[in-house]
Amino acid sequence: MNTPNPQLIIPFEPRDIPGLVSFWDFNQSGTDFVAQQGEPYCLRSQSGPLDVMEDSSGYGGRALQIKEGQWLAIPRRECPKLDIHGKDGHLTVIAWINRGRTSHDHCEFIAGQWNESNRGRQYGLFLNITVWGAKNRIFGHLSNVGGPTPGYKYCMDGPMGATEIAHDAWNVVAMTYDGQAGSAWLNGFPDGHSNVNPYPMAGGLHDGGPDGSDFTVGAVDRSGEMGNFFSGRIAALAVYARALTPAEMFALGRKMA
Repeated sequence: MNTPNPQLIIPFEPRDIPGLVSFWDFNQSGTDFVAQQGEPYCLRSQSGPLDVMEDSSGYGGRALQIKEGQWLAIPRRECPKLDIHGKDGHLTVIAWINRGRTSHDHCEFIAGQWNESNRGRQYGLFLNITVWGAKNRIFGHLSNVGGPTPGYKYCMDGPMGATEIAHDAWNVVAMTYDGQAGSAWLNGFPDGHSNVNPYPMAGGLHDGGPDGSDFTVGAVDRSGEMGNFFSGRIAALAVYARALTPAEMFALGRKMA
């Protein structure tokens, strides 16, 4: 694949790309993190004050440190534009992360509206989902039924990347959904093409209704409790209410410090 010359890219902010819902550029330690661009939705720590660390490799030079067991949330009623669902429920979730190590091998949730306990699955950006027999990849979970994929014990739906995401290294990980298929992206490029990336799934996303899932970062509700904890650093997070184009994904995927 030919790579555009980065010197030809005009400087921009995430809000300059149409369809932005919210963008968080974590730059101050605490419990409340308000989006700096788009809707000013507030991610609140559910595990006490969180540290923001100086990190010259992350987006903007700082990053939110998330230890295993820590997570953030926005109640569903407080973030209506993140409640992306229905046949027109198109989206992009993109995160600038440095993956840490967890105490044991498990699925790692980055961000989205995904609640397995109350059949409130909609969309969620994960690492290390192993339903297709591979580990440590990007997985953009999607659901149009809320519960497990019909005929399976778990939800199987969503694109899986081809590249193993290393620990202790910065990457830009993302998922898109355009109403017909979901795709997994790494550092601005489609992360491999196979029968599961892009992943065909027409029909839109599940509508959880008033009792559906909250928007969470770093963990999801499953088996009646929070789990699938992410460990590492998140320098920035953005959600768009449309599937971004390859050119837009490339521009965001190259946007680091």
